[in-house]
This record gives sequence, structure tokens and C-alpha cells, in this order.
Amino acid sequence: MKQTIPTYNLNGITHHQFHVKRMDKSTQEAEDILLDKGIHRDSHYIFTCMESGHVRMMVDFKTIEAKDSTIFCVLPGQVHQGLLMKEVCGWFVAVKAELVPDSVRSFFDESLGEIQPLSMDKSLVKKINTTAGLLHAAYTNEMLSTKEGFLVVQSLLNAFLGMFALIYSQKSISPASGENRALQLSRAFRSLVRKDFKTMKSPSEYAEALNITRGYLTEAVREITGKPAQHWIHQEILIEAKRLLVFTNLSVKEVAYKLGYSDHTYFSRLFSKLEDQSPSEFRNQHQ
Repeated sequence: MKQTIPTYNLNGITHHQFHVKRMDKSTQEAEDILLDKGIHRDSHYIFTCMESGHVRMMVDFKTIEAKDSTIFCVLPGQVHQGLLMKEVCGWFVAVKAELVPDSVRSFFDESLGEIQPLSMDKSLVKKINTTAGLLHAAYTNEMLSTKEGFLVVQSLLNAFLGMFALIYSQKSISPASGENRALQLSRAFRSLVRKDFKTMKSPSEYAEALNITRGYLTEAVREITGKPAQHWIHQEILIEAKRLLVFTNLSVKEVAYKLGYSDHTYFSRLFSKLEDQSPSEFRNQHQ
């Protein structure tokens, strides 16, 4: 029996912070990737835009199915497995959390896993796929090697992700009126963490802000997300740390101060523990 569910990241596929792939009937490769991995999690977001074909997946113990013109996404940490992939045409975009704009992240994260595939109008799928095609061309053209090129690629990526969030918001996966207390609390907690993670580092502080006990907060967040409250605080710190390490020239000490740590050695130890490499190693690997 496995002790843990394997978690995959993008490092084995690309040295960039995201990956764009065209899927069409002639390439068996995408099908092999989806079906060979078995049950796993990914540490990144996966956005898929299908023009045609048929996909069936298990996501967090629910079977979801997509046919023909459909968009869907899988969030970091969701347990999933490919069950069927037949004659799929479309685009697959995997993105590390630190590259996803905060507004898009908060929209999808706060839906906390109720994201169903959406059947689309063919003309809308075409628009998204045009954006994905431009993104792929820029990505494969080594535009990422210059600062200006990276700005273009980042803008195209933001446009692609923004379209996804816009379509989902119009179809509305907004909070259901009858949702339970644990779900409401988890949403409020995640929203607060995104805003205050630089000054508030412990679950106790968030529990106090939400007028509940630490135990109740931890229980509610774990029930909904499968992870304790501290995990989500650390995730927010980690994402911002990675952005500052890769996209600024701040020293590790300065990054620590920016994130609200007066002791930069403590920050370095925490980063190394969460990421299995030091802040400097992470920076060298991604610059």
C-alpha cells in the first residue's frame, strides 16, 4: 500500500514555469501521459480546452466527463486520474501557481474543487485556442530568453487564463446559498490568507480574526481541502517568495523581510523544508 499519493511537478517536462501542448488525434503521447500516471496530484494548475474528443477523469473521487467543445481545469493538489482519452483535439496548458494572476487564483481556489467541465460554443473555443496557439508559438520561439519576450509571453498567458476565469464566472461557480459552515469558513480563511500572509503567519491569528477557535478553523479547513490551515499559509508565502526570487534582484535576506520575516535564516530553513531546495538553489534553477 502506498504511504503517500505521488505529486508531480513541471520540472520533468520543462525548465519554464509553464508548459503548453497541442493535442490532436495523430499524437498518442498526450493520451499516454494522461493514462499512464495513475492516481496522483500535480503541484501546478492544468487548463484544458478541447475542440473535439472524449475525456473521462476521476477528480477528488468524482468522475467527470468532457466531450467535444469543452473547457476544464484541475487545481494544484487535487487527486486525479485519467480514465479515458479518445481522439482529443485541443490545447493543454500547465502553469505553476506563481505565474497565475492572483485574481484568477482566488477565483478558482475559492470554488474549492467544485469546478466541472463546461461545454462551450465552438466559436468561443476557437477564440481560446487562438490565444493558446499564440502562446505556444511564443513559448517555442525561445521568446522567454529575453525580458521583453517574457513580458509578451506573460501577457498571452494572462489573456488565456483570464478567458478561462471569465467564462467560468459567467457560468458562475460562485458559492451556493445552501453551502455548509465549513465551506464558508474555508473560503473566508483562504481569502484572508491571500490578503494578510505577510503579517499573519499562524492559524491562531486567522482564527481570532474570524472569531473562532484555532481547532475549529483547522478542522473546517482540513474537512474541505484535505490540508491543515498552516499548509495554506505556507503555500501563499511560498508562491510570493518564488515570484520575488525569480522576477526580482532582491537578495534572499531582502525577500525574507518583504515577506514579513525579521529572521532571514528562519525563512531560508522554512523555504528549504517546503521546497526541498534552498531559496538560492531555486533562483539559480529558474533564472
